Amino acid sequence: MVEIRLTNTRTRRKEAFTPIDPRNVRLYLCGPTVYDRAHLGNARPVLVFDVLVRLLRHVYGADHVTYVRNFTDVDDKINARAAATGRTIREITEETVAWYHQDMDALGAARPDHEPRATEYIVQMVAMIETLIANGNAYEAEGHVLFDVRSFPEYGRLSGRSVDDMIAGARVEVAPFKRDPMDFVLWKPSEADQPGWDSPWGRGRPGWHIECSAMSAALLGPSFDIHGGGIDLQFPHHENEVAQSCCAHPEAGFANVWLHNEMLQVEGKKMSKSLGNFFTVRDLLDKGVPGEVIRFVMLSTHYRKPMDWTETKAKEAERHLENWFFALVQAGYSKSMVETLKNGGVWRPLDAVVNALANDLNTPGAIAALHDVTLGGSAVQSAPFAASLEMLGFVPDWDEIGSFARVGVGSVGEHPARDRVAALLLDRQEAKRVKNFQKADEIRNHLQRAGVEVRDTPGGGWTFELGPDFDEAVLDDLGRP
Repeated sequence: MVEIRLTNTRTRRKEAFTPIDPRNVRLYLCGPTVYDRAHLGNARPVLVFDVLVRLLRHVYGADHVTYVRNFTDVDDKINARAAATGRTIREITEETVAWYHQDMDALGAARPDHEPRATEYIVQMVAMIETLIANGNAYEAEGHVLFDVRSFPEYGRLSGRSVDDMIAGARVEVAPFKRDPMDFVLWKPSEADQPGWDSPWGRGRPGWHIECSAMSAALLGPSFDIHGGGIDLQFPHHENEVAQSCCAHPEAGFANVWLHNEMLQVEGKKMSKSLGNFFTVRDLLDKGVPGEVIRFVMLSTHYRKPMDWTETKAKEAERHLENWFFALVQAGYSKSMVETLKNGGVWRPLDAVVNALANDLNTPGAIAALHDVTLGGSAVQSAPFAASLEMLGFVPDWDEIGSFARVGVGSVGEHPARDRVAALLLDRQEAKRVKNFQKADEIRNHLQRAGVEVRDTPGGGWTFELGPDFDEAVLDDLGRP
């Protein structure tokens, strides 16, 4: 069995992953607060966990992995949006959940096994809060229930700081009813025009942090394998989750492994509305940027490094995908062909791709392994490459790769000769593979005379553009004496 190694934020080192139960590997990702469109940074943890789940299913079996990602549908931001628009909270959350599904589907992210909504787990939240009060880890004050951070000596371990350092170096919510400035809200009272539920402490609603603790415990148990999200959630959200979950279930360990992805930039700068470089996933899709391209750019940077979205990277990603899809179309790929290959037992991803992903989700390494493959053979010969594309989530529908409106042969360009040029470049690639360098050079030189700008890429791949002086008639002379 392939050994998976992951960098555990809790221990700050890369460790061999050992599931609690190999027959039921369990992981939880903090999902969105549903009041607006998902911006590009919101998509990164979704894609990181999507690849992780694909890897886990490959190693442990498709039926032996349980993946949970929640929706926060009770929150002050949602309340504010409802007040500002005159719409109901239900209308806003239903619409936003639908948007989120559409956008993440477009990026090739498979739906989780469970997508709990916070409002469906209020009973479990109240029960957990009652347990925390009974255990001496929480207290009621003026209609609020707060977690007593001093009651949990390990508070701060996940983020690597002490409570006193956090108080000195961070802005904390000051309230006269708090015993300690770092104590955080588990339950708060609701006004008549706010969402609320009956509880032992009066009508109110849950704090943000208790939601994920209650939902993960209900669906995965008090101990499970992997929890994650963006690095911005490490403190306070995940730190608070650890504290309340471990105190509510002192016999359990909550999450064994914590995965956090780094943040996203745009053209080298932090994404922000003030800089004018803030955009949503839907903004890119509506501009014609294919979801596969967005995914490719995202996975081209390791999840633990800041990712920089640039127009140049997007164009390069589209070229690579165009070339790959064209080669597979030439090999006869379709949904039925893939089913035949799977039934024939030849549908296995490249070892180099699996090994790269098993090494702390090294998606750039996995993509580099794809560049090392020489395409142009039969469907059977191409099967490991195609299976690797599927494992990385780059192919939403095998029947569409030949006529993608978004990416692939259909978007290589308006000029009908582009397919012809791509076919010649595949011939050149095959000539290089069999070491017929004279023929390979002849094809390249002829394409250049025709005005085709060819750029070789690492690993034997290529991209091309039709120059301003492109003359298709010159291609007719190739092979003539």
